[in-house]
Amino acid sequence: MKRRSIPSYGAIAKSTIFICIEEIIPMTKPVGYYTTSTINDGSLLESLKEQYGQTFERMTRGEKLFLISAIAAQLCDQAPGRCRDEIYVVGHQVNSSLPMHDREGLIEALVNQVRWGRSLSDTEVLPMQQ
Repeated sequence: MKRRSIPSYGAIAKSTIFICIEEIIPMTKPVGYYTTSTINDGSLLESLKEQYGQTFERMTRGEKLFLISAIAAQLCDQAPGRCRDEIYVVGHQVNSSLPMHDREGLIEALVNQVRWGRSLSDTEVLPMQQ
């Protein structure tokens, strides 16, 4: 039986494989993409990147979720105004009704809206829902 070599398609095959893998496993951007840290600036972020990796790949899923929770709780405490009672109910509904992938997507959407979107100001008050 004669062996045949597999044809090499060079860069086209490699880029196609990369695209296929990327569609299966989305790639995350390094922490520096989202923050103002710079290389070797001696900051806490630089230290965290050295200890846990550029994408925090050396943290468990639970540890990342804990950090999200801790940071969000602190930012919420610093935000002016009061959270409407109905939002507490919404939080309970989300956690008890939505599947995990939708809750993760909601976190991503809310983070982007907090950072880049428009929100009500403290002077804009919506009536409480009953």
